[in-house]
Amino acid sequence: MASTTQVKALPFTRARASDFLSLTKPRVNLLVVSTTLAGYYMAGGADGSLIALVSCVIGTAMVSGGAAALNQVYERETDALMRRTRLRPLPDGRLHAAEAALFACFLILAGLTQLAVGANLVAAGVALVTAGLYAGVYTPLKRRTSFATVVGAVPGALPPIIGWAAARGTLDPASWSLFAIVFLWQLPHFLAIAWLYRDDYARAGFPLLPVIEPDGRSTARQAVLYAAALVPASLAPTPLGLAGIGYFAGAGLLSLVFLALTVRFGVTRTAATARQLFIASVLYLPIVWILMIADRV
Repeated sequence: MASTTQVKALPFTRARASDFLSLTKPRVNLLVVSTTLAGYYMAGGADGSLIALVSCVIGTAMVSGGAAALNQVYERETDALMRRTRLRPLPDGRLHAAEAALFACFLILAGLTQLAVGANLVAAGVALVTAGLYAGVYTPLKRRTSFATVVGAVPGALPPIIGWAAARGTLDPASWSLFAIVFLWQLPHFLAIAWLYRDDYARAGFPLLPVIEPDGRSTARQAVLYAAALVPASLAPTPLGLAGIGYFAGAGLLSLVFLALTVRFGVTRTAATARQLFIASVLYLPIVWILMIADRV
């Protein structure tokens, strides 16, 4: 494996284009954009400007991709120590840190400009805060404390607020119920991942809960706590007027199933139950958005 200081001299080929694309974490970015679109729709954006909608999608994708690229620039040395990340473009030496950082900054600036011009300054401001918290606070904090997981859930929960702001130009109190759902959902999701890859994280020196407390009791306790809090949070859109009784029933059942899977993981703390929780978490959020949007159609 190439060292982090050696870079293979490659022309700008399709492979290099693919490497730059991978810096943006496309699968994560797809979730970010879909969550942003959910916030946009719930704010009544379906009746708004097509330019605002397109700008919201493109701008958010660029800002999110740029923040993800900065994250990989910062973590290129620790990524080289982890099996699941060691073949990323930077630790594998296929891209240089300087060009990746330049690419990241260009994406963020271009995305913020797109949001500001095509949507509004409020959406651009929320996107700026999101990128700043993710790349400037959460990323360096990961090496210092397990609390970084909670900090990282804040920028992770802001995309629906970007969408809401792009549609309305304001941040109404009801919009924060969407933030709460995504925030609380992320913690069991992240903790399941941390448990599955705890050896990798330990090798890289990340002090996540499963690393600093190997028996998993704290990991289980926190996962169950956040999943339990997610149940009432997932129901909040109905009394706030964002969704109806159909959503209320579906989201309640879904959240209780998610809580049950989290409790089972907490009791057993096996790789199998952690993987089941992870899969359930991947399915949970899209289904919640589908239920919420379908209830308003």
